[in-house]
Amino acid sequence: MTRASEPSRRTILAAAAAAAAAAGTAGPAAAAMPTARPTKASPSLVDYRAWTSYADWRSGTAQGVRALAGLRPGLVTATPAGRTDYTDPHTGKSATWEYAVWTSPAHRLAVPATELVASWNAHTPAGTWLQVELKGTYSDGTDTPWYVMGRWAAGDQDIRRTSVDGQSDGRSNIWTDTFAIADPAVGLRLVSYRLRLTLYRTPGTRITPTVWRLGAMGSDVPDRFTVPASTPGLAEELIVPRYSQEIHKGQYPEYDNGGEAWCSPTSSQMIIEYWGRRLTPEQLSWVNPSYADPQVCHAARFTYDHQYQGCGNWPFNAAYAATFKDLQAVVTRLSSLTDLETLIAAGIPAITSQSFLKEELTGAGYGTAGHLMTVIGFTADGDVIANDPASPSDEAVRRVYRRREFENIWLRTKRYNASGKVASGTGGVCYLYFPARPTSRQRKALAAVGVR
Repeated sequence: MTRASEPSRRTILAAAAAAAAAAGTAGPAAAAMPTARPTKASPSLVDYRAWTSYADWRSGTAQGVRALAGLRPGLVTATPAGRTDYTDPHTGKSATWEYAVWTSPAHRLAVPATELVASWNAHTPAGTWLQVELKGTYSDGTDTPWYVMGRWAAGDQDIRRTSVDGQSDGRSNIWTDTFAIADPAVGLRLVSYRLRLTLYRTPGTRITPTVWRLGAMGSDVPDRFTVPASTPGLAEELIVPRYSQEIHKGQYPEYDNGGEAWCSPTSSQMIIEYWGRRLTPEQLSWVNPSYADPQVCHAARFTYDHQYQGCGNWPFNAAYAATFKDLQAVVTRLSSLTDLETLIAAGIPAITSQSFLKEELTGAGYGTAGHLMTVIGFTADGDVIANDPASPSDEAVRRVYRRREFENIWLRTKRYNASGKVASGTGGVCYLYFPARPTSRQRKALAAVGVR
């Protein structure tokens, strides 16, 4: 979380745009509560497309990669296309790597987009890493350059996972993990894109990354300070582990010092453990044994973006979740609380991103320029039940927030900050983590919110 007094990169993104304009298994048990069937969601402002099937992987342009069939199709290195040198900007270490490349077919967006966020699910054993890039076509027929959307490894011994700053062609920019049209007011949009995946490994070895999912969420959510009120349609609560980020304040300065900076990995760890995945004592052996909830420290280390210097990179959190056995993870946007009800009814909690003043969310007790929390259910009155990691203890994490307040702070794209200036809202951004082989009910719920 970023407190209201500290501008986040989301605030910077919105400020730049404003300036330009001026210029497989069932989920764990739920608490016993009466359940209503939510209406089908309609993500009309969002286009999420992913490549996951054997046919998908065969459809792209391959240079040194091959598609794997099976229960969980993927992409691996076959015969590398060549070698290249990479100097890690965060360690200064230079090394030579073999590489192989897969480029997706062009995907024409159903929603010509002002923003796009890529995400991926992969296994990168020691001695391997990957890079994801985006190249798009604008609505005037011209193309963007190839933009780096992330350089990633599950570990941190070979390279330091990183976003890449300073990427722009004057018409669009990359803000950490988000492609953004520089001036949406002029009407320019991204109408199609390709993703390029490069797999790296130590020369002369047979090890390889394996990628199971590669996708992107494009959206054109209109500027709005308020959103229409939704009608409650569900009363249900999922039983999700509760972890506080605040009890980690001051821990591991090299991973942004714990506390309010760790909302994203803390939320991620809650959902990972909801699905029954656990870290081993060996994996946690590096953590100071005096620290409570060492798995939260682990999540912070392995979501940390060394360029952003924080744990809030959206795709890096999703990629971390997908390192756990048979979990998938995506970054997308939802359109309403009805979408969240659809997911909760199928046993799928969601991690939502929002920003607000203290007085805009009754019971929170704080204001923030960017914060992640986990939605786990709805009361009989339709209010939102959230595991909010910005709590003083694990026991205090479960909160109930007023439905109307919550949906507005989560779904709006514009707000007024503590200084009375216009700042950004995330427009319904969320992370969804779910089994690699979801149940029929879970598949239907995910499809209803645009995730396949």
